Amino acid sequence: MKHPSLSSLVASALFATLLALPARAQDAERPTLLVFAAASLTNVLGDLSKSFEQKGGVPVRLSFAASSVLARQIEAGGKADVFISADQEWMDYLQQRNLILKSSRRDLAGNRLVLIAPADSQVDIRVAPGFPLLAALRGGRLSTGDPATVPVGRYARSALIALGVWEKIRDRLAPADNVRSAMMFVSRGEAPLGIVYTTDALLDPGVRIVDTFPANTHAPITYPGAVTIGSNNYAVSFLEFLSRPESLDTWRRFGFLEPGK
Repeated sequence: MKHPSLSSLVASALFATLLALPARAQDAERPTLLVFAAASLTNVLGDLSKSFEQKGGVPVRLSFAASSVLARQIEAGGKADVFISADQEWMDYLQQRNLILKSSRRDLAGNRLVLIAPADSQVDIRVAPGFPLLAALRGGRLSTGDPATVPVGRYARSALIALGVWEKIRDRLAPADNVRSAMMFVSRGEAPLGIVYTTDALLDPGVRIVDTFPANTHAPITYPGAVTIGSNNYAVSFLEFLSRPESLDTWRRFGFLEPGK
């Protein structure tokens, strides 16, 4: 049996490498979208991004954190194509600095604010003016986002002020850097109560919703999205896809509301 020579083997390997080069170059040149989004959107945007790609959209990379952290990263030069905030304030922050395309800005979804407890907790308390939140903590701390920067914490502070209990519990907070972290403190039993969004509470079997805050105690919880300055041309298409009627079912499946509802 005649074995191939070393030179023929090298030639074959070189030929195979050359054939692969165009495909690799094409992959390297293929555009992608980098989306910076509020932590509470982790699951729903994971699903919607897959649908966008399956319907012919470009690949989407998602980066989740508190809206405050992401906005400041963009301000510092972070090269996101799309920013989706959990409140209007951090979107305003970037708009005032001319870092988003104002004409692309749109509200994508809404949410509600809820009081949660560990799933096995027996606490029973109704959210109402003057409700005994401090007593219900039983010496523990109330977990929510940092009211100084994190949207869920801002909504929580506003609601507690409106209900007349903020001054009593402001020193009993366990401020987290994003809503998912705040929920984990409760899920792990490290905090007896927390304030998060409905959509987050529905995803974690380690917590249960004790009650929902009245909508008139805080600003409407909305998720504005916008294209950043200097983003690629596919960013607008992605935002439009998130707003399409066929995408609304996915938002609803994860517990989100239509904007303004």
